[in-house]
Amino acid sequence: MFKAYIICTTPRSGSTLLCKLLASAGTAGNPDSFYHKPQFMAEWATDWGISTDEGGSPEAFDRKYLAAAILAGRAGTEVFGMRLQYKYLNIVTKMLGQIFPGVASDASRFSRAFGDPLYIHLSRTDKVAQAVSLVRAEQSGLWHLNADGTDYERVSATGEVTYDFSRIHREVTTLAREDTAWSEWFAGQKIQPYGLSYETLADHPIDALQSVCRALGTTSPDVAYIIPELSKLSDSTNDEWIRRYKFDLDKLKVS
Repeated sequence: MFKAYIICTTPRSGSTLLCKLLASAGTAGNPDSFYHKPQFMAEWATDWGISTDEGGSPEAFDRKYLAAAILAGRAGTEVFGMRLQYKYLNIVTKMLGQIFPGVASDASRFSRAFGDPLYIHLSRTDKVAQAVSLVRAEQSGLWHLNADGTDYERVSATGEVTYDFSRIHREVTTLAREDTAWSEWFAGQKIQPYGLSYETLADHPIDALQSVCRALGTTSPDVAYIIPELSKLSDSTNDEWIRRYKFDLDKLKVS
């Protein structure tokens, strides 16, 4: 049985859904993005009662932050869970490097910090759909919906949503590069991750949850009492943007 897991992912790959499903299992902690943008981490630290100048050194803060993150990620269970986007990998490796100086590799530092974790590589096969979803979320401010259609995560007031080929293309390129970077990092660290696709998770969320729990070696949840709490945001607007992007990309290739 693994005592920890790290969901290695990129934006709009279904990680919020997977985190909520794993939390609902009751045996696999409460995974979240404990290492993320500095302002988000500052909010976590405040919630945990940790001051940025506490202890007088960055290492002292990093140690207290790690301990609090582990406590939150376990949520009273025996298993620690964490979500990590590739763009923030350098933040956690730098902080763990200060806590464990002289440790040879990223994987070794993760093992020292969390125990030998299961690495879950959650990726989305359709990068165009992923990029469209990301651009639309950034424009609208709405990132997730509850199953009943109400807002679950809205980071700003409703904004104007407009098709933008250049922006979508930039995100397609970035998302593909970050997924490749994860694969290269796994190879370089000699890690064999557990692979899970957004498409499988979105179409069969309960089956995906059970498969992850089996990979972890945790008690399988009673699925009769687990209902996915989030609803897909994708609609006809997403479909239209995907069609327009592919059409515009084809025109660009032949011009």
